[in-house]
Amino acid sequence: MSTTKQTALHAEHERLGASFTDFGGWDMPLKYGSELAEHRAVRDAAGLFDLSHMGEIRVAGPDAATFLNTALVGDLGAIAVGRAKYSLICAPDGGIIDDLISYRLAQDVYLVVPNAGNSETVAAEFAERAAGFDVEISDQSADMSLIAVQGPNAVAILHALVADEQRALVSDMKYYSAAQAAVGGFPVLLARTGYTGEDGFELYLPNDEAPGLWRALIEAGEPHGLIPAGLASRDSLRLEAGMPLYGNELGLDVTPFEAGLGGVVSLAKEERFTGRAALEARREAGPETVLVGLRGAGRRAARAGYAVLAGGRVVGRVTSGQPSPTLGYPIAIAYVEPACAEAGTPLEVDLRGKAEPFEVVSPPFYRRAR
Repeated sequence: MSTTKQTALHAEHERLGASFTDFGGWDMPLKYGSELAEHRAVRDAAGLFDLSHMGEIRVAGPDAATFLNTALVGDLGAIAVGRAKYSLICAPDGGIIDDLISYRLAQDVYLVVPNAGNSETVAAEFAERAAGFDVEISDQSADMSLIAVQGPNAVAILHALVADEQRALVSDMKYYSAAQAAVGGFPVLLARTGYTGEDGFELYLPNDEAPGLWRALIEAGEPHGLIPAGLASRDSLRLEAGMPLYGNELGLDVTPFEAGLGGVVSLAKEERFTGRAALEARREAGPETVLVGLRGAGRRAARAGYAVLAGGRVVGRVTSGQPSPTLGYPIAIAYVEPACAEAGTPLEVDLRGKAEPFEVVSPPFYRRAR
């Protein structure tokens, strides 16, 4: 008997003819028709994603900010109410347990969103690290759904579903901000974040209300070119935007400094967060490998796990790669030796026994027009 979890929107995806795949223990829509059409819809109009497999952990109490500053590498106490911050939770040796987004909902209340496969791990780490803090940690992952509207028409779609007095809230909301709103008559936490490189919003709400909101968004979005989109297009979109994926670019075997996320680590804050000593040492020593972008000169795409070569010598490995639907050439992300990491460096990737030319570039590969 399958133990794969289903989101509250699973029946909606079946009704729309989705193909499913196991992702982090969840039965998630891979695509509804053509992943290429879904990718292009997000770039040109809008796509609708079910992200309800993601975790939601509420952290509340007088010590909420101090606790998160001890549990995570970033300075969560520095963000204002209504804003969000990307951060990492690290092991004592500096390895990355997960990357996550934290929203400050009130002075002493945060919503932390870990990745699907790491949600239980992060909740357990929080429970262990909370000892001695006046804080309450509540894992709400099983009760909440998350829907994302991504693409240049996202604002217009939400404007069709909010009251006139909330239209300014939608259009004026800053990137990495969140606020309470009513969308299609459903109370949600509305956040202007995303994982596609496009403008867009993420909407958090209880599971039992998610199908109604999903259908309202489908209906309101149809005149604006919105279509449902699955994990296949989400992966190609995030790769073009140069965004890391846990399990590919990030993991316990790398620190933030190898992953190009050293700027996320706050060594200026006073808290002795888990992994701080190891990360201070790594910063001083310098990374042993560097995460870079690769642009293919031919038509064949590199894939995760393929060896990166310089003069026939293995100097790294590909973590993600595929043809770019938007740009029309192969792109990849790879860890390489620091000496090979400068933009413009010619390298090769071993594509099943044949060395194909690639060039080091600085991600993101794609930037939307502002």
